Amino acid sequence: MNLIPAFMDCPTCKGTRLRPDAGYVKIAGMDIHKLSDLTIEAAAAWVTALSLSPYEEQIARDIIRQLTAKLGFLLRVGLGYLTLSRQTRTLSGGEAQRAALANQLGARLVGTLYVLDEPTIGLHPRDTATLAGILRELADQGNTVVVVEHDRQMMLAADYLVELGPFSGEKGGEVICAAPQQEFIADRRSITARYLRGEDEISVPRLRRSGNGYFIAIACACENNLKDIFVKFPLGMLVCVTGVSGSGKSTLVEDTLYRAVARAFRVESLPIGKFRAIKGIEHLTGIKLIDQEPIGRTPRSNPITYLKAFDEVRSLFASERDALRRGLTPGHFSFNTTGGRCDRCEGSGVEKLEMYFFEDIYATCEACDGKRFKPDVLSIRYRGKTIHDVLQMTAEEALGFFSGSPKLSEKLHLLSSIGLGYLRLGQSATTLSGGEAQRLKIAAELKDSSAKNVLYIMDEPTTGLHVDDIKKLLAMLQKLVNSGNTVVMVEHNLDVIKCADWIIDLGPEGGAAGGQIVAEGRPEQVAKVAASHTGRFLPPLLAYE
Repeated sequence: MNLIPAFMDCPTCKGTRLRPDAGYVKIAGMDIHKLSDLTIEAAAAWVTALSLSPYEEQIARDIIRQLTAKLGFLLRVGLGYLTLSRQTRTLSGGEAQRAALANQLGARLVGTLYVLDEPTIGLHPRDTATLAGILRELADQGNTVVVVEHDRQMMLAADYLVELGPFSGEKGGEVICAAPQQEFIADRRSITARYLRGEDEISVPRLRRSGNGYFIAIACACENNLKDIFVKFPLGMLVCVTGVSGSGKSTLVEDTLYRAVARAFRVESLPIGKFRAIKGIEHLTGIKLIDQEPIGRTPRSNPITYLKAFDEVRSLFASERDALRRGLTPGHFSFNTTGGRCDRCEGSGVEKLEMYFFEDIYATCEACDGKRFKPDVLSIRYRGKTIHDVLQMTAEEALGFFSGSPKLSEKLHLLSSIGLGYLRLGQSATTLSGGEAQRLKIAAELKDSSAKNVLYIMDEPTTGLHVDDIKKLLAMLQKLVNSGNTVVMVEHNLDVIKCADWIIDLGPEGGAAGGQIVAEGRPEQVAKVAASHTGRFLPPLLAYE
């Protein structure tokens, strides 16, 4: 039985991490521990409202000036909902990057090259424009800002755009277009430009699903900043939970909804977000969290084994006449079991060289030359290819090669249909990006057409995806729902939000000013709610051709 470690506050400091006498010093009735528990927004307001004597003001003038400026920078990059005591290790990648950017705003450097990798991750469209303005300010100060980005707003704020492609994997890596913004948008070779011109788009569904009539209802959800909200998740729909950063979306969807239902199905035992009651679980047959965590942590995990398609491949090789003559079974064509795999590297194709003072390095196995199998196994050929040759194929190449095997072709087609046709079948799972891992998990779910009434939970599945890949992802998610399942996702991408059957918009702001349901309903209904930051961006996107 796995036990979750229990922690309790230190009896001496009561969790403040400071000596008791540190609490004796107070400013305007506030000690340092209480001040650290304030959000950045609240702390900035507290500093502004300070009433000091002339003597105190003389002493604190420079400190207050610097503190006001630094808190202001954090507010400008959209981090006002974070508390001052928030540990940096708990920040998301996007939050950490924006915190670093806030630090640079105060540096006032000139002639500096800034490189940012998708700074809009986790940002609501309302805040993306602000971030673009900050980056513009850095450039206007005499710096160069290079941004890796897929967000439309950020691209339209750029002076110069560079597109790599034309496709992913081995079919990418070329400069398709590098030009000033207007020239780039006019380029006929660019896939991105087609979307920016409006020639290609993610269309709004003409019909919204009405669901299956059932709901998962949570009463009095009050974890973190949630304000005792009552929320209903309609089943049989594509549901988007939206709102500005820090509004409580992940707390509601992952910490509360997912963990409560997962506990009921005994697939998770993590602490559950606080609520009074939950109803409707009996209408589900299961729950799955499809996140961007790796599909495997060792080189042995790869796309073909994850989709359970390698069994068919091994059976085809084992059915060859030479294999039957040598007494080779499907098990001999597995790099995870003894018998046919290389004994020296144990089927990994590499050997680990332990370094005493440096990180361990991996070298190609000298016994099998990185091919993972014994010579007698590698001597067997299916349609002229060895098992090693097959593992080196991309999914698209394999789709044509195994066209005579319907069951195998179906699984390989899934990879191609979600934009992963460039992956090699034997590619190590450790080399996949978070977005690739997530799409692979979705493909694994789609191959089981018998799954019904399953609740799928996702947190910003569009992270790191080009709009063309988002279109493919949406098609896969629609298939999941059309098969009789429910998808609930936290999302900021407007192309996804406009395609949802139902929206639950939290806010109105982040942190203490969030945690309420601002709007819920069809995208067309949310678009009419004046208090909804999400709703304000929807009207121009909902126009039908």
